[in-house]
Amino acid sequence: MSSTKEQGKKKLSVLAVDEAELRGHVAEVVRQSVEDTLNGLLDAEADALCQARRYERNAQRASTRSGSYQRELQTTAGTVRLKVPKLRHVPFETAIIERYRRRESSVEEALVEMYLAGVSVRRVEDITEALWGSRVSPSTISDLNQKVFERVDAWRNRPLVSEYPYVFVDGIWLKRSWGGEVQNVSVLVAIGVTTDGYREILGVAEGAREDAESWRQFLRGLRSRGLTTIRLLVSDKSLGLLEALGEFYPEAQWQRCIVHFYRNVLHTVPRGKAKDVARMLKAIHAQEDKEAARQKTAEVVNKLRTMRLEKASRIVEDGCDETLPFYGFPPEHWRHIRTNNPLERLNREIRRRTRVVGSFPDGHAALMLVAARLRYMSGQKWGTERYLNMRLLQE
Repeated sequence: MSSTKEQGKKKLSVLAVDEAELRGHVAEVVRQSVEDTLNGLLDAEADALCQARRYERNAQRASTRSGSYQRELQTTAGTVRLKVPKLRHVPFETAIIERYRRRESSVEEALVEMYLAGVSVRRVEDITEALWGSRVSPSTISDLNQKVFERVDAWRNRPLVSEYPYVFVDGIWLKRSWGGEVQNVSVLVAIGVTTDGYREILGVAEGAREDAESWRQFLRGLRSRGLTTIRLLVSDKSLGLLEALGEFYPEAQWQRCIVHFYRNVLHTVPRGKAKDVARMLKAIHAQEDKEAARQKTAEVVNKLRTMRLEKASRIVEDGCDETLPFYGFPPEHWRHIRTNNPLERLNREIRRRTRVVGSFPDGHAALMLVAARLRYMSGQKWGTERYLNMRLLQE
């Protein structure tokens, strides 16, 4: 009986498999197969250019071989070593590697996507080593990013061929390092709703301080690219923006974001009275038309004064009328066009992506990352679903 057990143990030990060793062997077989295949294709391409095989002599032969040189190519199967033929009389410009590079572009796209997602360069190096067995140098990442930035710049400056009755603008503040100090940098963003009801990102630009000159350059760029008319522009109150808006789009109505307006009022209200005041403010914008909203505004102002909230009452009295232009548009659009919420969603996405970066080396780097993220968002659900029924506006 004991001898039988010993024989069973011996059989079990024979069947044991080292999974790590097997996996490494399979990976090497795959890598070697890719390498042999590509080298075979290069030889075939050289034969076609020479119009003759290696060592073959015929009347149609256009050139002869002159050895080869080695180069490495990063693939998902690992690093392969290619023997690129050299020809004496015909330049050898292979299309094989370029076609394979297009197939392998997913690797490059993954690196760029990691950067755009806010992953640090050091972390990208660690990830590439874990995935592909070799580290991608910072210079490689920089070169890839430069190519992406060129495409992003072309998208950012594309012509605007549609009409955009509704336009939303805002600025987002990021950090940049300058002379050993961390300073603020502003990125200005504009989105529009087309006559078909879809949202589209219209412009992304660096704004030094969100002052009048920054907004003037931003709106000038939008107009030069084809945004000739705006029916309603929605934003927070910025004197620089309002000055530039009157210069470039004098026919546009301006809608002050009611959420930002509420915050300005509540900032002057004691915490114990904030909920009551918030309900009073919301009642203004829940009226059936602009005239009723103005009457409600007067009631709220008087009520705030009886509550001894003099500063809040002055803000409501002086600025509430700036939050009422949405009443002149279809009621079905009111909740969408009286706030800057469509941009707030994008701003949250931008901050989520830029938080890992911390401070940028300069304003251009911040602009490119924000623009790249917005370009990506515009092709997702955000930009491909109908946002408003614009037939109501036409009617």
